[in-house]
Formats: sequence, C-alpha cells, structure tokens
Amino acid sequence: MHVLVLGAGFSGSAIAKAFLPLAQSVTGTTRSEDKLDGLRALGIDALVYDGAVISAELAAVMKRTTHLIQSIAPGRDGDPMMRPGAPSVAELMPNLEWAGYLSTVGVYGDHGGAWVAEDASLEPVSARSVERVAAEQAWLACGQASNIPVAVLRLSGIYGPGRNAFCNLAAGTARRLIKPNQVFNRIRVEDIAGATVFLSGRSIGGIYNVTDHEPAPPQDIVAEAARLMGVAPPPEMPFETAELSQMARSFYGENKRVSNTRLRDLGFVFRFPDYRISLAELWSNGHWRG
Repeated sequence: MHVLVLGAGFSGSAIAKAFLPLAQSVTGTTRSEDKLDGLRALGIDALVYDGAVISAELAAVMKRTTHLIQSIAPGRDGDPMMRPGAPSVAELMPNLEWAGYLSTVGVYGDHGGAWVAEDASLEPVSARSVERVAAEQAWLACGQASNIPVAVLRLSGIYGPGRNAFCNLAAGTARRLIKPNQVFNRIRVEDIAGATVFLSGRSIGGIYNVTDHEPAPPQDIVAEAARLMGVAPPPEMPFETAELSQMARSFYGENKRVSNTRLRDLGFVFRFPDYRISLAELWSNGHWRG
C-alpha cells in the first residue's frame, strides 16, 4: 500500500500517521516549505504542493499511489485534481485502488435543528460549502468512471490535541455564545483518521458522515472544559450582540443534528463518541496542548 495525502494539515497529518504502520510508503503534501520538517518528524514523507503545479517528485509518488486522501479545500476554480485541462486522476495515478475525499457537513446547510443523514437534501449556505458539493460530485463521478471506490467523508467541527476548548480557555479566547436551540456536531481528529483507515481497508466507497454521536450547544463544551480545568467558565454572551467574523457568524446560520448511523452500521467504532468522553481523555492524558 502506497498512501498519498494531499493536504497534510491538522486532519491530513493525523490520517497519514494512522497509515504509517500499515503502508509501504506514506506521503503528505503541504503548501509551505516551513511545514516539511514537521511532517517528516512524524515519519511522513513530505512534499510541497500548491494545488496547481505537480513537481516531478510528486508525479512519481502519484504514479505509485494506491490509496489517496484528498484534503485540499476547493476554491472558485474547483478541486485542484478536477480542473478542466488538467491530467485526469487515472492518468496521474494508474495504480489507484481507493480514494477518500474530505468534505464537510456544511453541505447540508441549515435544517432548523432537525436530524440529517447522508441522503438529506443539500442546501449549502456559504460559498465554501457550495464548492464542496461540486467537489464531492466530481470525485464520486471520477470513481464511477474509473471503477474505483471513492469515499466522501463529511466532517463536522474538528478538534483534538492542540485545537480544543482547553486551548481556548488557556489563551483567554473562549466564549460562551448563546443562541437558543443552536447545536453543532463535532469530531475528534483521531476518529477522522480511524474512519479513513476503516473505509480504505475495506475498499468501501460512498458518502459517510464522520461525526460524534451527540450534537450539543457550543457553550456546553466550553463549560465542561472549564469544569475539568477547575476554572470559571467565561460569562454567557448573547449571539446577537457578539462581535464575530463573517465566517464565524455563518457557522451559526446552520443548525442541524448530523447522524453517523451509516458509518456505525458498517461496524466502525468511534473512540470518542461524545464531547464529554473526549474532553475527559484530553485532560486526563495531558495532551490537550498538542
């Protein structure tokens, strides 16, 4: 097995690490040369890829790749591997056996707090989620045309070591914004990696929500983290009067409860099924700082 992770950031590097014991080679790409040493320190072969120019070295890695994870967000020009005029995935990766595309539950848009599964209507609100829908469709069509299983992993709010409510509390940036009836799903980065290895190892394609079991109000996560830290939680703040970036405010415009039943029915077991278990583990093990 030769694994290539396009975009080895927070989620991509965790996926690459999970494949290390299983694969003959694991390569991850980054846009920045400054991040190469960090990836290599994890044991990952690292290359620079800006989403446009494929170097000769990366082309050689692609040629041998059997398992691909595409974690680079699309832009207005679409997914970097699917742009018109570019070489096809089949041409670049003739040995490809399975591909995973990391998407977002943002493709569902706002469902007024109702439960959504993978067959729910897609009503993306933000431009970035509209771009994700197009990229999902392009990857699924690519898999169908090439007769290769392609799994679309729709991820909820990602957190883990170095990126969590404890970090925000320690930095003094945590806030408890109150918007009545608002809930979010979230997912530990290790469970993203686990789900990717699970699906690839079984050559499973299709669309899967990779998210925890318990959608919850965001202020509850901050309060639980503060309780575990033994500090006072920040005061509650009405959402309507809070100063937020346009992107942060857009997240609150989408309210839904995302089901992970399809993935669990396949036999996948989440290590961190809810935020209480996850926060307790991060705190007790002391690796919340990353």
